Amino acid sequence: MRQHGLRAPEIDTGRPHSARIYDYLLGGKDNYKVDQEAGDELVAAAPEERIGARANRAFLERAVRHVVGCGLRQILDIGTGLPHSPNVHEIALGTAPDVRVAYVDNDPIVTAHADALLRSSDAIGVARADLRDPRAVLDHPGVRGVIDFDEPVALLLVSVLHFLTRAQEPERVVATLREALPAGSFLVLSHATGDFADRRTAQAVYDRAAAPLNVRSRAEIERFFDGFDLVGPGLVPVPLWRPDTAPTARTAGVGIYGAVARLTR
Repeated sequence: MRQHGLRAPEIDTGRPHSARIYDYLLGGKDNYKVDQEAGDELVAAAPEERIGARANRAFLERAVRHVVGCGLRQILDIGTGLPHSPNVHEIALGTAPDVRVAYVDNDPIVTAHADALLRSSDAIGVARADLRDPRAVLDHPGVRGVIDFDEPVALLLVSVLHFLTRAQEPERVVATLREALPAGSFLVLSHATGDFADRRTAQAVYDRAAAPLNVRSRAEIERFFDGFDLVGPGLVPVPLWRPDTAPTARTAGVGIYGAVARLTR
């Protein structure tokens, strides 16, 4: 059996999964006991993990509103994760009614939920594809049916690159995606870091899950923006990126960097 062009593997509900752990931390319902136990272990050792998940989601919402407000009408969301309202297309459509969104993930659970809940019109596409093969992502019919790469695109890589190891060459992956984008496109990216706190407990939990966590320094994360121009305030902890309300002492040091950048070539 195949799903979205890839062979559909058996879904392992006996092992925690990064997307379902994240859903649990956000207060969602699309998770299993094993994911809840992993999330509770994370929060018990590092309460900022739940704060960070919610701060990261709030950053995504602000960043989407920003790029749509700048005139972009196409969004390619790779590593979309389980649907969580407001979803990217809901946020975008709140600013402009003609936005098109392609959701991409390699997880059959995610794409199954996305098919059921997100693909509500011809302006929304769902593709099961793997970020580690960026060319396959770009060529997927579920992407090409929605995204016109002759026009500017907002590329969302929100909390996904830290699941790629160094051997999987995340910088090459981002460069391949960048080369497909025309001038005027945007990159929205967030990534876990160990700059502010010891993340070894979090890494140990994710090591038992489907995708290990690979934290990186600010300098390492900044290299993903090569070829782009960062918009203010640059690469900062996600609660500090154009916040709607003043960050608190609990949120200011969240261990996730985020930024938005524009391609001007």
